[in-house]
Amino acid sequence: MIEFKVEGDHIPLIQLLKATHLVDTGGEAQIVVTEGEVKYNGQVDYRKRLKVRKGDVVEFRGQKIQVI
Repeated sequence: MIEFKVEGDHIPLIQLLKATHLVDTGGEAQIVVTEGEVKYNGQVDYRKRLKVRKGDVVEFRGQKIQVI
């Protein structure tokens, strides 16, 4: 599991995927989100502008990101 410390109130999902190096570009992040490859707190989520906050868990290609 990857632990990611968010600075401030939230981080956009696209930026989180880039910051954790699970995707190379923002464009790639947008594609994987719209294709339903990302789970947010256990549910597939298609929102590209989703605000991920402390305590949330994002899953992508077998990796879990715990936002702290």
